[in-house]
Amino acid sequence: MATAYIFPGQGSQSTGMGRELADTCAAARAVFDEADSALGESISRLCFEGPDEQLKLTANTQPAILTVSVAAYMAFREAGAPEPEFAAGHSLGEYSALVAADVLDLADAVRLVRARGTFMQEAVPVGDGAMAAVLGLDSGEIDAACRESAEGDICAPANFNSPGQVVIAGAAAAVARASEAARRRGAKRVVPLDVSAPFHTALMQPAADWLKPMLEAVTFRDPRFPVMANATAELVTRGVEARALLLQQIAAPVLWEQSVMKLAGLGVTRWVEIGPGKVLAGLVRKIVKGAACQSVERPEDFAAAIAASAGGDTPSSV
Repeated sequence: MATAYIFPGQGSQSTGMGRELADTCAAARAVFDEADSALGESISRLCFEGPDEQLKLTANTQPAILTVSVAAYMAFREAGAPEPEFAAGHSLGEYSALVAADVLDLADAVRLVRARGTFMQEAVPVGDGAMAAVLGLDSGEIDAACRESAEGDICAPANFNSPGQVVIAGAAAAVARASEAARRRGAKRVVPLDVSAPFHTALMQPAADWLKPMLEAVTFRDPRFPVMANATAELVTRGVEARALLLQQIAAPVLWEQSVMKLAGLGVTRWVEIGPGKVLAGLVRKIVKGAACQSVERPEDFAAAIAASAGGDTPSSV
């Protein structure tokens, strides 16, 4: 029975996240201290105390979620959890997975995602881009709706999250047209997302260009265990590949459904979401029927997850 540790992306944040870890686990406290030092400000205080409006800013959300996710991973390992056979992360979560696999140092990763969040926000003026979740429609139909609605603008699938859940993104007017086209094609619902930029589309290429020299300046080691790449749904086994794929990821769609299916095909039967929220566990259950999923966010989550890894009780699907 192979295990994959999976790490959440933007949208899983909440004020107060990570406080219990920092208060009770030395390994987690060390992660928060290192992140604060790397950024030259207290990202830990923002995680623990907010305010919400500051935590929701992309440039803050990304380093905050990465820090909490890595703190949870380090505390989980300190408590006796084994290394996984594989790891994966959704968008921003790929950085958390790479830190867990010892590809990136935490200090480098937290600075990279702070810049990544800033650059992604600055690539498109606020209000010019949009994202929307299309529910209950085949991905081929969604792609066709985007293409017929573009009218010279950028509009394309950005996140393939699970069967029947694809996020589209692009120029605001084009996304609005594609949303109507998706409804005409039979979508059950189309939900506009409260985000500040059209992530994971060609409109993000300036952000990739700005981040490239920072990625090139950072050391990437070969991973201790393979990490799934969002942009290709293929496993990364060399540090040089990880760097290139993080750059590609910014303007490419997140192939989460495809990544989970690939891992399931490689024998993964147990999925442990590490970090804030339970979004990814829910998506995995929609992709893989009967998947054993568990979320590890607080110290009280550790014992059951470690027992399951040792062949004890089956993880609860939470």
